[in-house]
Amino acid sequence: QVQLVESGGGLVQAGGSLRLSCAARGIISSINTMAWYRQAPGKQRELVASITSGGSTNSTDSVKGRFTISRDNARSTVYLQMNSLKPEDTAIYYCNHRNYKEGKEYDYWGRGTQVTVSS
Repeated sequence: QVQLVESGGGLVQAGGSLRLSCAARGIISSINTMAWYRQAPGKQRELVASITSGGSTNSTDSVKGRFTISRDNARSTVYLQMNSLKPEDTAIYYCNHRNYKEGKEYDYWGRGTQVTVSS
């Protein structure tokens, strides 16, 4: 089992910045991926950015050049630095941790943190 604790959400004006953090606690595989997803009202949850335990990153086109995902493996923590925020970034942001073990994937989710960007 893995527990995820998120922090860093809040209200910010357009053009501002926020930094989200997510700490993983529990049994963590040496090979894993941590990611941030978001879900806006009336929309499906979408992947924002991901980072593997080896440091490879991926992000959705709408946040490229504005958001940066990083991780501290020693602390089992993933960060999402969000700059130049836009009202359309408003959503609940969820941390995801995926363990890989014996050919199987195990997904764990945080409870979510609200990000609201005012125009």
